[in-house]
Amino acid sequence: MAEFEFTVDKAHARSVNDTLADVRRLQISAVIFAVLLAAGGTWLILVGDVWSIIVGAVLVIGALSSLGVALWAPRKVGNAEKLYRENPLVPAIVSEIHPRAATLTALIDIAKPAAGTPKYALVSRNVRLNPKWKVGDRIPSVALRSDRSTRSKDAVWEMVSPMPIEWGTKDSAVLARAVGAISDSEWKFLQSRISDSEEVRTHPERRVLVDPADLPDNLR
Repeated sequence: MAEFEFTVDKAHARSVNDTLADVRRLQISAVIFAVLLAAGGTWLILVGDVWSIIVGAVLVIGALSSLGVALWAPRKVGNAEKLYRENPLVPAIVSEIHPRAATLTALIDIAKPAAGTPKYALVSRNVRLNPKWKVGDRIPSVALRSDRSTRSKDAVWEMVSPMPIEWGTKDSAVLARAVGAISDSEWKFLQSRISDSEEVRTHPERRVLVDPADLPDNLR
């Protein structure tokens, strides 16, 4: 996996990037939940009974925690420029077309840097359907990798997914350059694994490890 630099179209990213949209939805949900908890907690505190004051205080604390999530989420994920700058370029292809969505299957090294050796997996992500896509299309992406907890001791990332370069730019020259920056052997490998798309998509972790012997020579 390699770094790939390009100028992010911020307005375009805000309108089409599913990752940023997911963060916005989380923020909105967290704020609504915080308001509901705060309203319920305030009402219970005003009731004035010992039990209601205790429960109301707990609800207010919950509201503050929920509000904290709304503030924390965008800082944790970062903006589009940060996501594209700090995550490596990986190959992904359209492996399934659904009525309102598409499945992308990517080839990603899910091992953490400290692991010492790579561990490649087929990784699946369902995204909004681009009407121009068809099965087999090459969608150069960056690999988003994170853990659910900072206390994780696993040698592999707990959460991994591809984020298409085209969610950050409409420039066809940039997209062509991204396709060319990935070896043809990796693209051909993904093409040969399209039939595995459903297995990867339905896996609890949305990923299936690849036998090192099956990998293209440049990844072994």
